[in-house]
Amino acid sequence: MLFRKSHDLPTPETALPGRSTPLPTDEVHFVTGRPLKGPHPEGFETAIFGMGCFWGVERKFWTLPGVWVTAVGYSGGITPNPTYEETCTGLTGQAEVVQVVFNPKEIPYAELLKVFWEGHDPTQGMRQGNDVGATYRSAIYYLNDDQETQAEASREAYQGALSQAGRGDITTEIAPAGPFYFAEGYHQGYLAKNPAGYCGIGGTGVVCPIGVGVEA
Repeated sequence: MLFRKSHDLPTPETALPGRSTPLPTDEVHFVTGRPLKGPHPEGFETAIFGMGCFWGVERKFWTLPGVWVTAVGYSGGITPNPTYEETCTGLTGQAEVVQVVFNPKEIPYAELLKVFWEGHDPTQGMRQGNDVGATYRSAIYYLNDDQETQAEASREAYQGALSQAGRGDITTEIAPAGPFYFAEGYHQGYLAKNPAGYCGIGGTGVVCPIGVGVEA
């Protein structure tokens, strides 16, 4: 996963064309056996997070009680249905992301945000650790107004905690969710299929104050 990718996002004129048909991918989650693409139980919700290399990010979420299923893919960019190799060029605009389907009665969105902030370093801009390029940018793609409100509030709360710890400014992109394109099958559940596989995800060690008296 140590590809060097562009720090600059492409324009519609410079982005790769992609394709109109989805890439082949797994039909069920390797760990849970639940359908990656649904149907999902009634009342369940979806969240989308970018935190760097999606292999390690997905594992952070599939282990959480209340999370129904996770899937890795590409979102936030221009090129439709990109391949992994295409995202490696930096010419798709897509970020590596994880789609999280969860039961809000068991785990609220605020708790997912806490895992998001504490699970990576959101101050690094177009990179995450050794993984360099716009594909690895920190991002929250919200699916409704409530998620937007909670994401913005949590960013403000976590910035306060980071500043007190002498850390830098958050660079996380918070934007409406666009299309989510499922990544190729070998990426799904990667660290369960490959227990010794690469994971470049690490947090700052700074606790996000959500859940300790601060509401998202």
